[in-house]
Amino acid sequence: MTANFNISIIGAGRLGGALAIALNKKNFSVDNLVARSFETAEYIAKLINPNPKILPANNFSEIASDVILITTQDSEIETVAARLADQLKTKPLVFHTSGSLSSEVLHRLKSVGCSTGSIHPLVSISDARRGADAFADAYFCVEGERAAVKTAEEIVGKLGGKSFSVAAEYKTLYHAAAVTACGHLVALIDAAVEMLTKCGLDEKSAREILLPLIKSTVSNLESQTTAEALTGTFARADLETLRRHLETLRAKVAPETLEIYLQLGERSLPLAAAQGARRANLEKMRGQILLAKKNLK
Repeated sequence: MTANFNISIIGAGRLGGALAIALNKKNFSVDNLVARSFETAEYIAKLINPNPKILPANNFSEIASDVILITTQDSEIETVAARLADQLKTKPLVFHTSGSLSSEVLHRLKSVGCSTGSIHPLVSISDARRGADAFADAYFCVEGERAAVKTAEEIVGKLGGKSFSVAAEYKTLYHAAAVTACGHLVALIDAAVEMLTKCGLDEKSAREILLPLIKSTVSNLESQTTAEALTGTFARADLETLRRHLETLRAKVAPETLEIYLQLGERSLPLAAAQGARRANLEKMRGQILLAKKNLK
């Protein structure tokens, strides 16, 4: 299949919209946007030249594209696939963009002769327009039938991304890793922001103060292992500082915030050991953490 094939996108939300804009910039023809919200789809369509046709949700009979991307919520993918299988007049390649589901969820389409697969970009898309520029250098997890994977890799390459694959049975575990590195990272930073607000700073200032530290840590991870990139109290096996932290956190923050600190502190101990930190101190720190966790119950 050549790079100039036609694409229809079912689900014109943040990811679907970002993909539509990005693919159009790379000279793919975006034929149709299928969406529940006409206003959202119209906003995306105006950023694409030529403007794609906007189709109402579940109206798939007009789609005759070479490739279809299903970018809906995970819970809707199987239903969309079944309706597509009933309405399609051609046999396109069909992909979904879920991180946690394998291409097996498209089994109804496979049964009618469509080649199926999944393409999941490992990027954080909070806005369709800005997100369209986020795919360059991003990694995409692709899997499915051979023909589908080949086309997926072509799409990813044209977007400037990099492809890798995991077996279908590991898709959910792969996605859990992605959520931990992205969504849970935001939740972790929120906990750190909460701690700084207890020091008298407003939330905006707290974020601004923490961001350079966060960026420097991410930068270290580009060339170091997680053990090598660990810094601070746990990397130094600083038992006295840990004790002060626990005393202050018990007094100043919510128990769930203290629990986050304890869980991540326990995870940091083997990383510190790999760095060569003093094992006697690390074991004492483990004891302090286990005792504090027990007292949370």
